[in-house]
Amino acid sequence: MTAGTPEVQIDTGKPHPARVYDWLLGGKDNYPADRQVGETLPEEARGNAARNRAFMHRASAWLARGGVDQFLDIGTGIPTAPNLHQVVQAITPAARIVYADNDPIVLRHAEALLTSSAEGATDYLHADVREPQAILERARGLLDFSRPIALSLIALMHFLPDDQDPYGITRTLVDALPEGSFLVLSHGTADQHPELRQKTETAYKKGAIPLRMRTRSEVEHFFEGLDLVEPGLVYATQWYREGPAPVEERSGFHVGVGRVRRAGA
Repeated sequence: MTAGTPEVQIDTGKPHPARVYDWLLGGKDNYPADRQVGETLPEEARGNAARNRAFMHRASAWLARGGVDQFLDIGTGIPTAPNLHQVVQAITPAARIVYADNDPIVLRHAEALLTSSAEGATDYLHADVREPQAILERARGLLDFSRPIALSLIALMHFLPDDQDPYGITRTLVDALPEGSFLVLSHGTADQHPELRQKTETAYKKGAIPLRMRTRSEVEHFFEGLDLVEPGLVYATQWYREGPAPVEERSGFHVGVGRVRRAGA
């Protein structure tokens, strides 16, 4: 773990998105307050969480096979095998991965995130995406920002309402990446099931967790200035680059992978 990582107390009486997500995936690292939020979500939320994670696995594996060997994963969540570094290092053993999350329970599980291959390396930062410059500064301790990096923002930005400037935060992170880097992003939406929007938003609101599901056109703004990789911005089960194709199901996530291309390139 990074030297100087603070001791942080877990408030078990207050739900946290990472722990709610852990519950949705069938994990055990959550508390009654988290489960209360999860149990009031639409039944489809569990399937949506699993389909979103499967997208992350497909996208990360494709990038690793394409030669990307550095990953910055913000909003990591509680370790659920296979974790991103396990997917990537199975393909590229020398890959380097930096994880970042602001949930103290993720900090407690950091050892699982730091179980790297002998050739590669992993690091964990207890940090908040709303402080992107601090994350970038600390990530430079392991990652080489002169070479391509895959920035992973999975199921994260919908927890930032508009007044917290999610687009500006994403732009700050992307602007720090060299040409040939990638943004991997998934974002909650009700486009395919508008009838579930109110129940979903109410469940998170009762848990005092801000939630801003966005439409496809709103999610598309996160990729401004980037070259979207085929098949573009699609639902979670529609994104794949290598067969077999996933079963196409209704999804609560828009997902995409965008390539960084600097002006004149």
